[in-house]
Amino acid sequence: MTLKLYFDLASQPSRAVYMFLKLNNIPFEEVFVSVGMGEHRQEEFTKINPFQRVPVIDDDGFILTESVAILKYLAKKYQAASHWYPESDVTTTAKIDEYMNWQHWYTRQNCAMLFQNLILIPRIKRKPIDWDKVKFYRKKVVQIVNFLGDYYLKDNLYLCGNEITLADLLGVCELVQLYPVQEEGVFESNPKVKAWVDRVKARLGPLFDETHEVLVGMRDMFDRNVNSKL
Repeated sequence: MTLKLYFDLASQPSRAVYMFLKLNNIPFEEVFVSVGMGEHRQEEFTKINPFQRVPVIDDDGFILTESVAILKYLAKKYQAASHWYPESDVTTTAKIDEYMNWQHWYTRQNCAMLFQNLILIPRIKRKPIDWDKVKFYRKKVVQIVNFLGDYYLKDNLYLCGNEITLADLLGVCELVQLYPVQEEGVFESNPKVKAWVDRVKARLGPLFDETHEVLVGMRDMFDRNVNSKL
């Protein structure tokens, strides 16, 4: 039975898992679940994931519903290149785990909330952008970016050392989610973090751009929303 990935490339963790599978030549069946159309809330998908979130994998009946667990499972099960999650190197693995645990409440939450308050929440509620909330989350993201530069990157090329790991896939997908809402300057103003983002993009090659094409359409939508003053 083929490994199935339920995903939507508009989802940051979906993109991370999708790229990991492609980069490591792991064969899988693509099952697109449109979050924008509410397909993640439909009964059929809820039977697979009661939490109604993407990504999800179904590996011959074994279902995982959380991106960090999915990435670690895939790295081990399919014997991906050791730099992604080097179990024999306990200190590097611990640093990867540290970031992946930390990012839920920091990189992911705050970048997502900045994005949502600029584009999703105003559209859903049909109300103008709440600029006080935008300023609040923008300030939070600036703090996160500084943490990334001063603590995680510090003397490293990547978040957890001098090789790309699972942490970098998750981290870069969250930051570039700010591109559609024209907030990329929040991280590009930090030279160390910008260099890291550029380094990860270069390492992933054309796959990165292909996977993130969805963001171009989002940026166009944001431009129209702002110009119409919602």
